[in-house]
Amino acid sequence: MAALPAAATPVTVLVADAAGPLADAVVSLQPTAPARPPAPASATATMDQVNSQFVPAVLAVQAGSWVRFPNSDQIRHQVYSFSPAKRFELPLYQGSTAKPVRFEQAGLVTVGCNIHDWMVGYVVVLDTPYFAVTGADAQVRLEVPPGAYELRVWHPRLSGAGYAQPLQVARAPLRQAVQLATHGPAPVVPEDPRIRALQDKFRGSQTAPTR
Repeated sequence: MAALPAAATPVTVLVADAAGPLADAVVSLQPTAPARPPAPASATATMDQVNSQFVPAVLAVQAGSWVRFPNSDQIRHQVYSFSPAKRFELPLYQGSTAKPVRFEQAGLVTVGCNIHDWMVGYVVVLDTPYFAVTGADAQVRLEVPPGAYELRVWHPRLSGAGYAQPLQVARAPLRQAVQLATHGPAPVVPEDPRIRALQDKFRGSQTAPTR
């Protein structure tokens, strides 16, 4: 991870809904100044397939990043997306033979499997380097230079339009609470310890380096 700028301010965001703390929320800070350039081609993230589930179910990347879709199951999968931000279809495969996919355009990309209809994952492509995904503690910590930003939050069960509010960041540490209106039941915690461990691992790695 690149070294943080000396003037960076820590911004902690806590996300909840009516039921309590909310995991798998994508939190980003969009500078009001012109957007920064896309991530270099060497930036690569991973969305695995374990027990016919995408792990993590929610992945956040910066525009220009590559995403690998390894298959850790003993059966074959065929990953695809028809989302306008990125349309692609990988051949039927098992293991790590599929080539990574580059996500150049910001937006929400819903991925599925042509063989197993219940498999759904989300790749949130952002045009800012300041983002992270909430884990079990429902909070993220971002390090950003002081300035004017738009705080954006997305969640798979978010009702209506995405959450967006202006946020002024000074030099003092900032803590912000976000309350979302969501729909549908909360997802069941996976019983398989492999899936739980992988979800925690990927959530912890989805903080983009600041530049």
